[in-house]
Amino acid sequence: MTDNVGQVAVLNSPLAEAHQRLGGQMFVHEGWSIPANYGDLLWEYAAVRESGAGMIDLSARGRLLVSGSEAVQFLNGLITNDMKTLAEHSWMPAAFPNVQGRLIASVRVMRLKDDPASTEKKSCPRFLIDTEPATREPVWKTIERFTLAGDFRVKDVTYQTAHLSIQGREAVRITSKVVGVEIAEFAPAEVREIFTPTDYSVLRATHTGALGFDLIADIDGANNLWNALGAAGARPVGHDALEILRIEAGIPRYGIDMDDTNVVTEAALDDAVSYTKGCYVGQEIIARIKYRGHVAKKLSGIRFDGAVRVEPGAAIKSGDKEIGRVTSTTYSPHLGHTIALGYVKYDYLAAETAVSVAVEGSEAEARITALPFVNRAVQ
Repeated sequence: MTDNVGQVAVLNSPLAEAHQRLGGQMFVHEGWSIPANYGDLLWEYAAVRESGAGMIDLSARGRLLVSGSEAVQFLNGLITNDMKTLAEHSWMPAAFPNVQGRLIASVRVMRLKDDPASTEKKSCPRFLIDTEPATREPVWKTIERFTLAGDFRVKDVTYQTAHLSIQGREAVRITSKVVGVEIAEFAPAEVREIFTPTDYSVLRATHTGALGFDLIADIDGANNLWNALGAAGARPVGHDALEILRIEAGIPRYGIDMDDTNVVTEAALDDAVSYTKGCYVGQEIIARIKYRGHVAKKLSGIRFDGAVRVEPGAAIKSGDKEIGRVTSTTYSPHLGHTIALGYVKYDYLAAETAVSVAVEGSEAEARITALPFVNRAVQ
């Protein structure tokens, strides 16, 4: 799993050899060696956004398995969404806040089939938490310290599993062919566990705004799944194209568009918050903001008229007044102009608000845009 570059241990995906065979241009990102691209960025981008389907290796993301008869109770006290409402074989977005309501991690929580070893008198729920590479360790530490307090267990399965994603218009056809199940019948937040011939879970999920499905598999079967998806018509997509796609979809990344200085609801994670579930860490702050007013700033879209070189951190201004900062920026081939994500003060969040952004010693005119920039598929 690891190579040493100087004194730094670099983690390799279970699909490392497949990436090299396909001509992947590898680079180290967040401690993992991942493909930046496979030689043609626009070809990879078009596979997802225009006509076909792209397959993406997301194995660098963190995967934590939580179980125990008290798992619902403990998780509910740590995250923003309501675990009591999450049925078997479904998933929901959630966030881990700290006591100040600021963001530790944005996650997806999947409820798998309850532990078959449990009894009728004492059910044993199982949850798989999917999080970004940068937040795997903080989430692990947040959960692990409660495992001695009751029947509540956590296991890091990141290095025993692989995470593949199929995104694009052909995702239904390709995924159905490979998994042998009619994927078109999946509900928007459904998770299905497949046990032959390789154990894996498949769920409907987007990382690009396009229709998509994730497959989380044991590492022994990962290469077979990857090869089968490619044989069915999926094209490999690297990090560079994924960045364009996720900015178009208005999906923030931890460490780039959000971090532990942001209140959860500043980061456009409203769907991850329940206001009826009761107490959890940071709940008082998050609820007070909602019921007594609003966040001071919020992640928003910024649209430029043409191709403009904008750097992360650039000031967003209204007249002479600074009203925010850019966090992510890219040129959108689909839209034909530069777009960016950034935090904007509340009074300037209305769509089409005219602003200017600092660029190379000058300023470029832009407009505030509701997210996402492209219409997301129903997930």
